[in-house]
Amino acid sequence: MDCTVATFYQFVDLPDFEAKRTPLKQECDLHLVQGTIILAHEGINGTIAGPKDGVESVLEFIRSDERLAKLSARLSGTERITFHRMKVLLRPEIVTLGTPDADPRAGVGEYVEPDDWNALISDPKVTVIDTRNDYEVEMGTFRGAIDPKTGTFGEWVEYVRKNLDPEKHPKIAMFCTGGIRCEKASAYLLRHGFKDVFHLRGGILNYLQNTPEADSLWEGDCFVFDHRVSVKHGLEQGEYEVCFGCRWPLTQADKQSPKYERGVSCPRCADGLTPERRSRLLERHRQVSLARNRGAQHIGQQPRRNRKTAIQPTQDD
Repeated sequence: MDCTVATFYQFVDLPDFEAKRTPLKQECDLHLVQGTIILAHEGINGTIAGPKDGVESVLEFIRSDERLAKLSARLSGTERITFHRMKVLLRPEIVTLGTPDADPRAGVGEYVEPDDWNALISDPKVTVIDTRNDYEVEMGTFRGAIDPKTGTFGEWVEYVRKNLDPEKHPKIAMFCTGGIRCEKASAYLLRHGFKDVFHLRGGILNYLQNTPEADSLWEGDCFVFDHRVSVKHGLEQGEYEVCFGCRWPLTQADKQSPKYERGVSCPRCADGLTPERRSRLLERHRQVSLARNRGAQHIGQQPRRNRKTAIQPTQDD
């Protein structure tokens, strides 16, 4: 069955965000929509999937709040089951940075459209930074971009303190999956003396959807925060899988390794896997395989996440 996936976010004052949780969850359930939506004082962030009419109905329900009337969403299609449940979460932030020095509602960097992005990042005077986490960058990034080697977005502040200077880096261009992380990253830079700060409007997803592959400066796949794992140009589903032992995206080389065991481990985690953990993963994989053979869904125990692979089902969290 074809499935429509929608990713969206908006920074806006929502002092009553807690009261929105139950009616939003009910609306999603009514229209057979699954995924994750985060609500906070600072706004909304989500990735949802389901029948096209259902997804559009949920988006219209969200926009019925005049504060969210201009909410934009990026839609794509897949034949794969994208989520297994619907969660509406209450959080301190819709994307976690952990500092009050980054409020996009007070101001962000200059948006750059996909059509203008290639020229900007090709300028040798511009410092181009991938603000995503290490496991995302490994899958793909823009040609020549700096990898900050962060395990979580919360490490962005430390990275800036140690590596960036307004005098040495007068022009900075940043990008992330859907744009939300760059809103906070650019707000933080502006608060700390950086003047010319740019970020890709709509993020990598917008670029891949609107830039012909022949003209693209993107290399590799783009990690996405659902069970598709990755997308390519045109937002077509990629070929990546995720290791259930450590949640790291797997390359073809990883899957050729003798330490790779489908549903259990990969070269990054095999040596540290305890017998008990391996036994649980084997049983989970067996149950998933049985369910797949019956044509059913298996939710089962969610794979354990460690700090460096804290993959969230919402964009750029």
